[in-house]
Amino acid sequence: MKKAIILLFFVFAFCIFAVDFAQAQCSICTRTASQLGEEPAKGLNAGIIYLAAVPYLAVGFVVFRLWKKNGKDA
Repeated sequence: MKKAIILLFFVFAFCIFAVDFAQAQCSICTRTASQLGEEPAKGLNAGIIYLAAVPYLAVGFVVFRLWKKNGKDA
């Protein structure tokens, strides 16, 4: 039960920080997006979010597999 509470805390904390990250762009991307217009800028932002999410998902998968493997041994 204690592990589940800690896991939920980290998931909740990640969600809070991800909200700020979801609108973040570097200055070059912001300038480019402002020159493209409304719809292409939304596509550019979605692409940035997608590229940033993939490493987090990969690390999360590896951690989950290690957690499940160690849980079976105990």
